[in-house]
Amino acid sequence: MEFSKAGISQPDALLRRYGKMDIPNTGPWNDVISSILSHQSVRSYKPDALPDYTLETLMAAAQSAATSSNMQVWSLVSIKDSKKKIELAKIAGNQKHIEECPLFLVWLADLSRNDRLGTDEGVEMVVSPYVETFLVAAIDAALAAQNAVVAAESIGLSTVYIGAMRNNPKRVGELLELPPQVFPVFGLCVGYAKEDNLGEIKPRLPQPAVAFKEVYGIDNERELRARYDNEMAEFSSRHEIATDTWTKKVINRMGSLTGMNGRETLLGVLSSMGFPLR
Repeated sequence: MEFSKAGISQPDALLRRYGKMDIPNTGPWNDVISSILSHQSVRSYKPDALPDYTLETLMAAAQSAATSSNMQVWSLVSIKDSKKKIELAKIAGNQKHIEECPLFLVWLADLSRNDRLGTDEGVEMVVSPYVETFLVAAIDAALAAQNAVVAAESIGLSTVYIGAMRNNPKRVGELLELPPQVFPVFGLCVGYAKEDNLGEIKPRLPQPAVAFKEVYGIDNERELRARYDNEMAEFSSRHEIATDTWTKKVINRMGSLTGMNGRETLLGVLSSMGFPLR
């Protein structure tokens, strides 16, 4: 969505994001918030090249995200090479939009840079093997990527995250020549959407189902989920999606190990890639 199109009214934006059943109260509003609420994943791209230095602009936005203790334990590999994108698409279950998009970004949890710093300074980085440190790196990468997504959409580009880089992270590491202690957290397609494939903004859970005051609560969870299932059933029907409710989608994804596409072995893979997590 171009930034000039972000001026959609607040009621309309909230209606598109939540559906007609659970629209939250209106509050402060501006074009930035309007643009964020208009986000949608795009899986069909024009071959058009991006403007010069788009990557540098997105990187500046990404590096402006919060980073724990300013450790900056993330990195990025940008990919335009068609052969490499074909290989990455295969890893991701043949997701053709990886091949279509003019720019594919792989976001990395990267502890190697700071370990090299320690080596140069003669200091052992004793916290590197701990789960907390890896978690910080993955979170930092996600925060940076989301800043880049907001920036990309503000200049008329579209995106979609590709978690399926984790289907075979070792192969991704080989393709990108990643050193030990660098892990591909996810990919990101960036490009211009084909207008006829933009589709409709997907509704989210009602705010009371995920946002609580003072303490966690589940009192109305079943009722809220039922209402959301109705919204998603209508959405699925409009778009001819087989899984017609959110409940069924979650069960299909989390009720069987087949939904993990090989990622159930991730702990061992992490160890083999230099993350002996403790």
